[in-house]
Amino acid sequence: MAQGVNGRTSARVGGSSKTAAEISPKTIDKLTKYANTIILMREYSTGQVAQLAKIHKQTLLRWLYAGSVAEPKRQDVGGQDVRVWTQLDLKRVKAFKEDNYRKGRGRKKQTK
Repeated sequence: MAQGVNGRTSARVGGSSKTAAEISPKTIDKLTKYANTIILMREYSTGQVAQLAKIHKQTLLRWLYAGSVAEPKRQDVGGQDVRVWTQLDLKRVKAFKEDNYRKGRGRKKQTK
């Protein structure tokens, strides 16, 4: 939506420019839904995920190489292949840590 010349707010919907009053409530709901989805879809780097999970980056990489944590999607950025982590991936890492490690005392002891 942009401020028009005459002071009215206008948006480009379906190839035509309409004022906010001319856009149907259904279209506004769709635009709001997608705007909220884009805002909520946060992406993280491997280092950021490690920091948020309160583990060392090398620990996270070790879990990835061992297959303990699912590999996130990869993206080509400037000719480099980087991992792009989502909120769901971050939750998986935190869940793995909680299931396998004790607070401040390393790995949980294996029951025999």
